[in-house]
Amino acid sequence: MTRKPTGFGLPGLALTAMGLGLLRPAPGTWGSLPPVAVGLVLAASGAGPLMVSAGLVLLVIAGSVACVRFGDWAELRWGKKDPGCVVADEVAGQAITLLAVPWVVPVDSDGWAHNLWWSGGAFLLFRLFDILKPPPIRGVQSLRGGWGILVDDLLAGAMAALVLVAVRVALG
Repeated sequence: MTRKPTGFGLPGLALTAMGLGLLRPAPGTWGSLPPVAVGLVLAASGAGPLMVSAGLVLLVIAGSVACVRFGDWAELRWGKKDPGCVVADEVAGQAITLLAVPWVVPVDSDGWAHNLWWSGGAFLLFRLFDILKPPPIRGVQSLRGGWGILVDDLLAGAMAALVLVAVRVALG
């Protein structure tokens, strides 16, 4: 028989995105904010679109590894499948959506407006797909452990990114 984990430690910090998942209301919304902030800060620093993308890919990897590595721990610790306070999956999914943003670097006042508009749209699209969970997103939640926590958000991120790309193409 497996004992319920006590304490918080590295698994808790990683899974809750340094505690953002403990904020109420809407922990998933709080957990979706770090990738937006990272994208905006990197763009503002003049890092270039490739470096912004690299930063976002690192967030996808970090959130995914946290979920897969500590997912079983989380379900034991909080006593349910896909606990709401676990938001590393939102970090990963939101970062995927933001990879479709046409970042403007260097950032002047027009660039700020551009980056805010596109990253805000990406944020809203991801949250919409994450909350509504259209097919096939809802079905993958039946996966065990960390994969069940993670994969639905990766799909929501990918679907939101596709919509974002379609909007970009439609706008020319």
